[in-house]
Amino acid sequence: MKPYADRLAAAIERCGNPCLIGLDPHIDLLPEEFAIARDRSAPRAVRARAIGDFCLEIVALCRGRVPAVKPQSAFFEVFGADGAAQWERVVAAAHAADLLVIGDVKRGDIASTAAAYATAFLEGVGGDDPTLCDAVTLSPFLGADSIEPFLAACQRTGTGIYVLVRTSNKGSADFQRHGEPELSLRIADKVVAWGQSLRGASGWSSIGAVVGATHAAELRMFRERMPNTPLLLPGYGAQGAGAADIVDAFRNATGATQLAGALVNSSRGVLFAERDAAHKGKAWRTASRDALEHMIADITRALGVVGAAR
Repeated sequence: MKPYADRLAAAIERCGNPCLIGLDPHIDLLPEEFAIARDRSAPRAVRARAIGDFCLEIVALCRGRVPAVKPQSAFFEVFGADGAAQWERVVAAAHAADLLVIGDVKRGDIASTAAAYATAFLEGVGGDDPTLCDAVTLSPFLGADSIEPFLAACQRTGTGIYVLVRTSNKGSADFQRHGEPELSLRIADKVVAWGQSLRGASGWSSIGAVVGATHAAELRMFRERMPNTPLLLPGYGAQGAGAADIVDAFRNATGATQLAGALVNSSRGVLFAERDAAHKGKAWRTASRDALEHMIADITRALGVVGAAR
C-alpha cells in the first residue's frame, strides 16, 4: 500500500479541495428521522443502528466531494458493542465510497497497550480489513514511548497518525502554552523528527499534527516549524474559525498557498446544518448538502483555487 501521505495528497488533488467532514453523531442533534437514537426505552442495537444509518447518509453526501471523513469514536462507544459494530459499518462504507478515514480516537498509552491500540485501528489481526482506519489521532502526553508503536505500525501498513499539538478547545492553553519552549512547540518538533522516515514521494510525511484553526495567529509559525507535516485543522465553522483563518496552514516555502498539506475539518456545521439559521426551513439532507458545498467553495476561494468547487 502507498504511504498515507501520498494517498492523502492524491485524494486532495482528485477532489480539488482539502475539506474533511467529521462524523460526530450527537444523539441530541440528530434529525427527527433518527430520533430513535434518543429513546432510552429502545433496544441498544436499534439506537446504535440509527447513528450508523445517519453517518452512512453523510458518507454518501461526501462521496466524490471531499478526500476524507473523520468518525469520532466516542459517539459510537456510548452504545457499547452495538456502537462498535456501527463504527465498523461506517468505516467500511467510507472506504467503499473511496474516502480516506481518519479515526478520531485520541488514544494515548504506553508499551503493549499502545501497540494493541495500533493493531485495533491501523493494522488488524489478519486479512484485508476494510474496517481499519487510514490514520488516527493520538495524544502524546505520556511521551515518545506512547507514539512509537504507532510509528512502527505506520511503517508496516502505510497508515498515518495525527498527533495533538495545539488543539482548538478553549482550555488548550492550560498545558499546551506552558514551558520554555512551550509544550506545543516541543511536541511539534517531536512530530517533525518522528515523521522524517515516513515521508512519501509527495514530500509529505505520514505523521501529522492536529493544530486548531481557532489559533489563526499561530498557524504560519506551526507551518514553518513543521514544513513537511500534514496538518489537521479542527475549529472551522461551528467553533468559530473562518476560511481566512486557515490560509497560513497552506503556505509553502515561497509563501504561496497550495491545496496539499492540511485538512480543514467541519462536523456540526455540515451534519446538523438544518439547525443553522442560514438553512432554516430546508430538509436536513438539503441543508447538509448546501453546507458542504458552501464549505468547499469558501475554503477553495480563500486558498485561491479556481474551479475546484462544483
